[in-house]
Amino acid sequence: MNIFRNYTCISTFFCCLLALGLFSCKEEVKKPNIIFLFADDQNFNTIHAAGNTEIFTPNLDKMVQDGTYFSHNFNMGGWNGAVCIASRTMINSGRSIWRAHQIEKQLKTPEISDGLWGNIMKKAGYETYMTGKWHIQNNPQDCFTHTGSIRAGMPKQSDARYSRTFTENDTLWQPYKKEFGGFWDGGKHWTEVLGDEALEFLDDAKEKDKPFFMYLAFNAPHDPRQSPKEFVDMYPLENIAIPNSYMPLYPYRDSIDSGIACRDERLAPFPRTKHSVKVNRQEYYAIITHLDQQIGRILAALKATGKMENTYIFYTADHGLACGNHGLIGKQSLFDHSVRAPLIVIGPDIPKNNKVNAEVYLQDIMPSSLELAGVEKPTYVEFSSLLDLAKGKQTNSSYKAIYGCFKNVQRMVRKDGYKLILYPKVPKVLLFDLNNDPEEINDISMIPENETKIKELYAELVELQKEFNDTLDLRKAFPMLSN
Repeated sequence: MNIFRNYTCISTFFCCLLALGLFSCKEEVKKPNIIFLFADDQNFNTIHAAGNTEIFTPNLDKMVQDGTYFSHNFNMGGWNGAVCIASRTMINSGRSIWRAHQIEKQLKTPEISDGLWGNIMKKAGYETYMTGKWHIQNNPQDCFTHTGSIRAGMPKQSDARYSRTFTENDTLWQPYKKEFGGFWDGGKHWTEVLGDEALEFLDDAKEKDKPFFMYLAFNAPHDPRQSPKEFVDMYPLENIAIPNSYMPLYPYRDSIDSGIACRDERLAPFPRTKHSVKVNRQEYYAIITHLDQQIGRILAALKATGKMENTYIFYTADHGLACGNHGLIGKQSLFDHSVRAPLIVIGPDIPKNNKVNAEVYLQDIMPSSLELAGVEKPTYVEFSSLLDLAKGKQTNSSYKAIYGCFKNVQRMVRKDGYKLILYPKVPKVLLFDLNNDPEEINDISMIPENETKIKELYAELVELQKEFNDTLDLRKAFPMLSN
């Protein structure tokens, strides 16, 4: 009887310890490491494994095979010609485009800075590291424990780059000529410098138990699209296809601020020739393949640390790029080639060789990382975690429709396989059936039976404008849609 009484007391004692959290039979789960790989100006259709048979991307192909690929990943747009500023401000602040614009000038204040992505991860117990392109209006040193070489929005261009004629005999400027600076400024290609610095951090991190968050922001493949000659030589011009949406001049270019006054559009002469488009795409593919090489180095170094099994990797770009589609060169449009970027997620419980077609925003990566870190999503973060989509626990998008904007000259809504684009300054309505016309070549807005669909999408767009604090009034330009 005494033995039973003593056993009961001991059991009660341990139960109390368990209830108080002072004793546990379970080992505490370690937080995962998180690596964010961020390209610059990379079109969604620039990965071999995702369908582009012209380009060589063996390491990105391996990532697609090792994880989940999101085929419909979007950036909302931009409030000025440097669309990357809006994209990066959104992903670091968690706010949708016009609210991000509203707080842009306040990013250095403690009230806003403390709630930026890097600082949230620091407070969650992560050792944080950032190197490469920052391009938002505060200091990365105020957001990350460690920083590497912090780069500007783009490498400085020479006059020779802007004055290229793209004739057959125009060979003065070449992407591998180091005398023109740009990515070669400092003596070593910026993409390779970022790779070196990432390897240094990983070598140091392998000796530590603390989880890490790496924000690795490449300037590639932004212009001036420079890479070593061996990469350019991989893409003979005769092997480069002209896009199906090719045209010498986009008819609405000036009214949508994508004409000669736009810096990006001056990277090829007007009108566009097929040769100039091929050369631009040749150099674009070459710098992406060079970037792919550095991605491979980083992944190999991660594997060597022994921490791969507890690491999540996100790969995306801040937006896409036209690079000859629709007579455009830059990213200042709302066609898919300019607003849609690749997105790959890899992790211990992420299915391999998996494809998700649900529509997401690239800024969903930020709340996804917070979920992995065990951090409750702050109320100001407007984007949604995409982890359930990546793991197959969710099939439908978290968004009823995808919204897009550029300054006050373009608006877009994408829903149920259709895209409506509005140009208020023209004014012009464009409607595309994306299931039958994924390259957005055939505008079907003038077909009478599509009037109902246009009005439905317009009403959806107006609702999204209210949701995202978009104050542009479309009624004057499109009175027929507002009734």
